[in-house]
Parts: sequence; structure tokens; C-alpha cells
Amino acid sequence: MTDATPPDDGQNPTTPEEPEAAGFVEYGIDDKPPRKQAILLGVQHYLTMIGASVAIPLGLAGAMGMFEAAPEQVGRLIGTFFVVSGIATLAQTTLGNRYPIVQGGTFSMLAPGLAIIGVLAQQGADWQTMLVELQGAVIVAGIVEMVIGYSGLMGKLKRYVGPVVIAPVIALIGLSLFNVPQIANPNFGDPGTGQNWWLLGLTMLSIIACSQYLDRRHRAFKLFPVLLGILFAWTVAALLSVTGVFTSGSVSYVSLGSVASAPLVQPIYPFQWGLPQFTPGFIVGMFAGMLASVVESFGDYHSVARIAGRGAPNSHRINDGIGMEGVGNVFAGIMGTGNGCTSYTENVGAIAITGVASRYVVQIGAAVMILVGYFGPAGQLFATIPSPIIGGLYIVMFGQIAAVGLSQLKYVDLDANRNVFIVGFALFAGLAVPEYMSQVGQGMDVGGATALQQGLAAVPVLGSVLGTDVVATTLFVMGGTGMVVGGSVAFILDNTVPGSREERGLAAWAALTEDDSEYVSAADRIRGRGGDRPSAVSDD
Repeated sequence: MTDATPPDDGQNPTTPEEPEAAGFVEYGIDDKPPRKQAILLGVQHYLTMIGASVAIPLGLAGAMGMFEAAPEQVGRLIGTFFVVSGIATLAQTTLGNRYPIVQGGTFSMLAPGLAIIGVLAQQGADWQTMLVELQGAVIVAGIVEMVIGYSGLMGKLKRYVGPVVIAPVIALIGLSLFNVPQIANPNFGDPGTGQNWWLLGLTMLSIIACSQYLDRRHRAFKLFPVLLGILFAWTVAALLSVTGVFTSGSVSYVSLGSVASAPLVQPIYPFQWGLPQFTPGFIVGMFAGMLASVVESFGDYHSVARIAGRGAPNSHRINDGIGMEGVGNVFAGIMGTGNGCTSYTENVGAIAITGVASRYVVQIGAAVMILVGYFGPAGQLFATIPSPIIGGLYIVMFGQIAAVGLSQLKYVDLDANRNVFIVGFALFAGLAVPEYMSQVGQGMDVGGATALQQGLAAVPVLGSVLGTDVVATTLFVMGGTGMVVGGSVAFILDNTVPGSREERGLAAWAALTEDDSEYVSAADRIRGRGGDRPSAVSDD
């Protein structure tokens, strides 16, 4: 790689001495809003992740046949997701990287999970057998992630990762989610019901109105745009449901009766479905999903730092964050979610919209998750939020996430052809390859991973290697994850195509990266070697 610095023609980006907080940040990472306000803000954070927290267990339950075999256990599975998410979030914000990021289930590990369920279904396994197999795979993947984080491997990779790599990764986090079920198909595989576009649009416009137009009229609109938008749309949907305009079975129906019939306390405890089983082939598939979630989390850390006006995370913070996410995965496996635990991109989008990046607020939101998980009626009340409302929320948040990713390019020289090419190619690959993977196997009697395996087995010379179950499953899962595809393409090109540190934005990032004194690990805090920055807001 060449490292010749181009002449300064005034077009190269300057190297700032320190990051500036985004102008819309109301509460920084170490700030503590007043307690009553913080509780509402915490509930708002919870609402931003409820869509995925319900969609993932519903997707698993449907694939495992729980709705037919054990419908009473579906609510318990959803509650387990909430409890695990709350505890993992408290662990990450207290003992991990201490960024205000919610932890929870991940779509990256849903794909291999569904593939595992498909194999077991062909063998005639019941839903409990499927869950304990998923538990074992998630636990092993979590242990490997702990090793990756706490060994310092992720931190060492940071020197090779700059804005040209991070920008498409973060942007693809938002762009690749445009077809999530709540937007494209809210009934999770039943396109015959259609989408309620006006309810989705009402939610979207309400959030936009509060966050962009009414934020100067009253501070509540600035702080609670998501909460107010969802509450307004839910109230409209509930009234139309009570009056019979929306009928039972409609995608927009609010089932208030289900709240009253929910059990008071959900029995959620370790190994509630049975002891985990460990099957090598399933473990490898889940390992691929874990790697995808690591790439996503790496981008999320930089997003939060960028939004909150902090320097790019240093190696120690990244290592502790990934290591703690590994702990969260192990905990998720022990509790039996059938899925992993990683950073919630939706939560990052909420920070960008509301300007509330307070760790304290996220910790309150985590406490809400635990309460909702164990208290049946509370969880069921949140579960009554119709999918079109969640879809409207997602459209606003995912667009914001994509924009935050592209804003990383402010540090690079956009007059350099290499940078424009790498970012554009990575974005296109990150959208095109997953779309291709989603089409593999259509019209065939086998699943996508099996169809890909058959195709790879036919490759001359290398077919005996590429056509193995391990390789095919890994390629299928990682190829179906836009952040992994785009990030890999950008990483390879940025580190092989000639370019100076100034062109690549590495010089600017080096100046912005937080020094070791800005992050104190949990172990050092226990030893009394440091603490947090002082709170800027009173907790009275």
C-alpha cells in the first residue's frame, strides 16, 4: 500500500483535535435526567426494541410449531427475551463497554436458528428438542465471542478499520432492514392480509412531526417523539378495534382482552426447556450468525460514539463490549431464548432521533424490560402494539441509522476516487448479495442453505470442500447479512487499494479516538482506579 501524502490543495479533510457533541444531544452518556423524566425516556427506549423482541420469538415459535403444540408457552418465550435483554443491558452498561446500547435478540442469529429448526423438523423433532439444540449452539457461540472480545482480538483489528469501512457497515445496518416483517409483511409470512399503510404512515408522520417540526414548541416533543408517536397511533388503533372497525385477525387489531387473560407472573428460569444439546453442525451455523452480530455491534459502538459526540471507541472499550456480548449470548442460551444477545440497532436509531444518549436512561429501560418479562399483563399490553405501528417506527429509525453511517465520511477525502469507489461498491454488494441469497432455493424442495450447498458441490476441483455442510451454511448465513458482506468488501479494498492515511480518514480518526483515560473498565473501577465523568444533570 502506498502512503504518499497528496499535496494540500485545501480539499483534504482537516484533522480535528477533539470531537464535538452533536447539536441535538440533550443528554450525554454520563448525564442523569430527573428521575421522572428518565423513567419515561427509559420506557421510550424499550418501545423502540419491542418490535424485534416480539418478532424474533414469534418467528421461532411459528417455525417450531409452538402455536399448535403449546400456544400457552409462546408468551413465556417472549417474556424470556425481555428478561434476558434487560439483564444483559444492565451488564453491558455497568460491567461492559458502558455505552448506552440496549442488548437483545438478533436477526443475525435468527437465520441460522431457522436453518437448524428446518433440519430438526425433517427429523420429526418436537419444539422442546429444537429449543435445547438452539440453546447449545448459542452457548458455544457465546463462549467463542467471549474469547474474541476478552483476548483483545477485536481491538487489534481496529487499526485496520477506518471511516471508509465503518460508513458502509453502519449504513447497511439501516438500509438492509427495509424489508423486515413489520414493514414488508407484518403477519410474518401471510401476505394475504396485506399491510395497513395508513396506520403505518400515521405512526411515521407522528414521529416526524414531533421530532422535526414540534421540537421547538415544547421540550416534550424533542425528548419523547417515539413515545408520543406510538401512543397516538396505538390509541387510534385501539379505538377502531373497540368500535369494530378493526376486527380480530386484522393486522391492525388491538387485543385488549388478551391483557386481562395474561398470567400474573411468568415462570422464567435457567434451563426451563431442558438441558442444552450440543450438535457440531448446528454450532458452526450459529457461529456464523455470531460473527455477523459482532460486525454489527462494532458499527453500533462507533454510531453511538458519533451521535453522543464522543471520540471513536478505543480498543479496550471495544474488547470489553464484544466480550460482554459473549457473556450475554451464554446467558441467553442458559435461559432458553433460542437466539443470541447483541447490540440493538433500533436503540441507536432512537438515540439519534431523541438526542438522549444517557446510560442512566438505558439502565432504567432495562429494568422495565425485566419487569415486563416477569409480569404477564404488562408484557401483553406492549405486545398489543400492531405491526404497522412498529413498521412506521422502523422506517424513521432505520433511515436515521443509514444517515449516521454515511456521516462518517466527513473524515475522509471524498475527492479521492478510491474512497468513492470502495464505499459505493461495498454498499451495492451489501444489498445485492443478501438479496441473491434470499432467492437461493426458491422453487426447490430444499432450503436455501441446502440449495447453495448443492451448487457449491458442483464447483470443479473445490467442490469437495465448498460443498460441505459447514462451509455452505457459513457462507449462506454470512452472505445473507448485508453488514458482513459490505464490511468485508470495504475492509479488503480499503487495506489493499493504495491511499494515504489522510485520504482514508485514519489520521482524523486517530486524533478523535478516545484515550485510555476516558474509559475505565469494570475491573479497574472495582480496584478504585477510576470512575465515570461527573454527571451534568441533577437527579433530583
